[in-house]
Amino acid sequence: MLLLASASHCRAAEDALPDAPRPQQAAAPQAANPCDVRNAGATVAATAALRATEVTAPGISTVSNPRIADTVVCVPHMPVIVNWYARFLNGPQVKALTPLQKAHLAARNLIDPFNLLTIFGEAGISVAINSHSPYGPGMAGWARNSGVSFTQDMTGEFFGTFLIPSIVHQDPHYHRLPQATMKRRIFHAIYQIAWTQGDNGKGMLNYADLLGFAIDDEVSNLYVPDRQTDAAATASRYGIALATAPIDNFITEFLPDVASHIHVQIVVIQRIINQVAKTDQNTGP
Repeated sequence: MLLLASASHCRAAEDALPDAPRPQQAAAPQAANPCDVRNAGATVAATAALRATEVTAPGISTVSNPRIADTVVCVPHMPVIVNWYARFLNGPQVKALTPLQKAHLAARNLIDPFNLLTIFGEAGISVAINSHSPYGPGMAGWARNSGVSFTQDMTGEFFGTFLIPSIVHQDPHYHRLPQATMKRRIFHAIYQIAWTQGDNGKGMLNYADLLGFAIDDEVSNLYVPDRQTDAAATASRYGIALATAPIDNFITEFLPDVASHIHVQIVVIQRIINQVAKTDQNTGP
């Protein structure tokens, strides 16, 4: 009986004991997220700085018991998008344009809202000042004037931004020199009418201007009403086009500097630059 009682007592004691812990499988280590690494590093550095401040200058730190906070502040980075229309402010581009990109650039310049507004506005002023012009008065005269101006601008973009630069491998961008001296920048805006840079970054004749202006004028002789088409008149218009071309370059070169001093919205400045600084006026190397 004593043996049976002892055995029963032992079994009861064993039943009262807790079960032995089951072996757990070790969790597979996970690679640290770059964002988590940056967050941890930033918060550890901030905590260390606070503790150092408290030790060196007691009472300055206003944070009691500083600790690492579990806060996600890292955001994913978006892919870099090259905005070719920022060429007048950003300077030289990261790569040369292909012929297709040059054609796209010419089309964008042509249908730019500011460009269209300028064409229609100038046509309206011209008709209002002289209702007896070859275009005629009223809305019909304004429409004809606008159509001729739009066609001239389209011809200029086609030859000066797309066709000629594509054939001779010329860069159709204007590159500012914001870090150069004033004399250098003025000279830069003038001589680029005759000397520019190619798609390879090397200097070359500015065929887009030297040939483009002549081609534009000859094509305009075919459809512009009441226009003198003799050699002397054509040569005169060609010379005037070359002589006045640096005006657009001066605006392109210096207008962003003015905007930075008077805090004008850069979006407005960019729209103006895209219109007045035609891409067929390029700079030298």
